[in-house]
Parts: sequence; structure tokens; C-alpha cells
Amino acid sequence: MDLTIKLKRVYDLPELGDGRRILMDRLWPRGLKKEEARIDEWMKELAPSDKLRKWFSHDPAKWNEFKLKYMKELEEASKRNSIKKLAQKCRSEKVTLLYAAKDDQHNNAMVLKEFLERYL
Repeated sequence: MDLTIKLKRVYDLPELGDGRRILMDRLWPRGLKKEEARIDEWMKELAPSDKLRKWFSHDPAKWNEFKLKYMKELEEASKRNSIKKLAQKCRSEKVTLLYAAKDDQHNNAMVLKEFLERYL
């Protein structure tokens, strides 16, 4: 079965087709109240490490290197159970990976989606 994964900014309005909404950032999104977020789950353990997040700083010039470093982090043994759990959800239901970044072309949710589609 194919994985069904959508990406969306956490600040965008929820839609019926979103399915299970999972926040993939390490930090809670600025200015967003938990009651308004309509998030089903927060998997911050799969977000980039603080060190990597701060280094990247949403700089598109660092994008390719960020992708490689983040995928390497996702392959760590400590992330294996969470990756399996997320992949199972993606196989059994619609999933929308939520992120707070303003850049919809250079964010950790994009890398995680690619990682899941490539390796699972």
C-alpha cells in the first residue's frame, strides 16, 4: 500500500482531507494556541536536532546539506521506533505532516516525507 502523506503549514486552516494531523517540529509554533491548532499528535522526537535546526536556520543555500544531515539523523537507532510508528499511520490512513516554517520548499517536513517515501 502506498503511503498517503500531505504537507501543510500548521498555521493553515485544517481541512476535511487532512486526515491525521501530526506536528513535526521540535518547538511549538509561535503564537499558536494548542486549542486552535487542531493537531492530533506531536512527534517532536522526529524533528531535526536543535544543533541541526539552528545551523540550518531556514537558509535555502544550506538546503542540500541540511537534507543529508537530517536524513542521517532519521536513520539513527533512537528514531527507529518512531519512524515505524509514523510509517504505519501513513500506510493505514491519510496523514498531514505539519510544520511552522514559512518556506514551503525548504523545511524538515519535506525531508521527512521524502525519507518515508524513499525508505519504506
